[in-house]
Amino acid sequence: MYEMTMELHTDSGKCLYEQIYDYIKAEIREGRLLAGERLPSTRSLAEYLQVARSTVEYAYGQLFSEGYIESRPCRGYYACAAPELFRMEGNPGVEGNPGMAVKSGPEGNPVMMGNPDQKEAGAPSTGEAVFDEGGRRAGGREWEYHFSPHEIDMSGFPFGVWKKITRNILTDGNSDLFARGEAQGDYDLRETISRYLHSSRGVNCGPEQIIVGAGNDYLLMLLEKILGRHMRIAMENPTYVRTYRIFQSFAYEIVTVDMDEYGMRADHLAEEDVRAAYVMPSHQFPMGTVMPIGRRMELLKWAAGEEGRYLIEDDYDSEFRYYGKPIPALLASDRQGKVIYIGTFSKAIAPAIRVSFMVLPRTLLERYRRDCSFYSCTVSRIDQRILNEFIRDGYFERHLNKMRKIYRAKQECLLQCLEPFKGSFRISGETTGLHLLLTAKGDITEAELLARAEREGVRVYGLSENMVERSDGKAAVLIGFGGLTQEQIAGGMERLQRVWL
Repeated sequence: MYEMTMELHTDSGKCLYEQIYDYIKAEIREGRLLAGERLPSTRSLAEYLQVARSTVEYAYGQLFSEGYIESRPCRGYYACAAPELFRMEGNPGVEGNPGMAVKSGPEGNPVMMGNPDQKEAGAPSTGEAVFDEGGRRAGGREWEYHFSPHEIDMSGFPFGVWKKITRNILTDGNSDLFARGEAQGDYDLRETISRYLHSSRGVNCGPEQIIVGAGNDYLLMLLEKILGRHMRIAMENPTYVRTYRIFQSFAYEIVTVDMDEYGMRADHLAEEDVRAAYVMPSHQFPMGTVMPIGRRMELLKWAAGEEGRYLIEDDYDSEFRYYGKPIPALLASDRQGKVIYIGTFSKAIAPAIRVSFMVLPRTLLERYRRDCSFYSCTVSRIDQRILNEFIRDGYFERHLNKMRKIYRAKQECLLQCLEPFKGSFRISGETTGLHLLLTAKGDITEAELLARAEREGVRVYGLSENMVERSDGKAAVLIGFGGLTQEQIAGGMERLQRVWL
């Protein structure tokens, strides 16, 4: 067992569990705590440090969530990150900002985590029901219970605040606001986004690295102009099918790389002749996987192994993490300019707020300025100004805190309703996001699950709808809860219980 000799300081400005977390994380990253070494039990470490056991549990829970340690049933906690992956010069951060401190404060009260042949993408399998874009049944009839993984709850949106900011901006009558803006987006907004990324995602980047655009689709099309056409790119299977189709439209040659419980397998990626890999490390869609730090470092090592390789990080809903601190973005660990980061405000604020952003490595900035700077920004300057003030003045943070509580209550309601399902289904993806994944333990097919749900007026989403290649795995369905009330969640799950169990 690894002996720890840490000291805690009540006047350091950091809460005690965060000091424990920081100490153990540093021990692993610097190679003093080796992979496979056992950590002290929560009880013994709490007694040694003279703190509440829950304080140590909070720290272990965050380390577990980020993949620094693993839990072995009835044996305890063990270090699981390979230290050699961290032995690179400098501190985490975007190149050009070495040594900049990373701030990532706690989010609420953290708790212990639990143990962790080709077809057209998105086309329904034989026997599946057919749906239109709006989620209606074939024939146009509405669903009584629609468990969409893409819908969000607009009931908590601060319409009054948004109207007030809009009115004040238009009342000012600043003529500059109606002039042509910068191609990358207004500097003030990009500066605000850079500060937000630093505080919430552990990312260190300058405003000059950020490009603002109307939705991820536009940013991916811009990225195609930067990286070039006919490129070979790797994606996970299953994956976000919309992005897959966009890459197809670029004439990209797309190869799929196997996943395991930690996300895209870096060893399989290394076997493919590709220039880029598209990943969702903070919350993989649709599997709900949170990629641990060890796997992230393996991907970064692959990208650094050859000139011209890049990782495209889609961080689409990282704001909605319900337990522990936010897990830093993959970009936060990038020291060699290999990560292209894409984020959006559509999930966190509203779908109509078509504002997304891309953080380019400095190695690609010159290429962007040379080949793409003549493209105008696709977001109006008025909308940029509104969003900038919404974030800068603290309204966005308050809105996120409110929505986390709302979504967490909905998730807890769904998990409670799923208790009777545990004998027949494995439930995963509980830590982050707006959907859960149910994987059948028996021999029932996905088509049968969907058909039974349809007869009850319930719409759920089969995992195969997100498959790029066929899989012979167990039947699995996505249960989204963001756009439903707790009453609707309970009513829909009651119907599914009748026909699935």
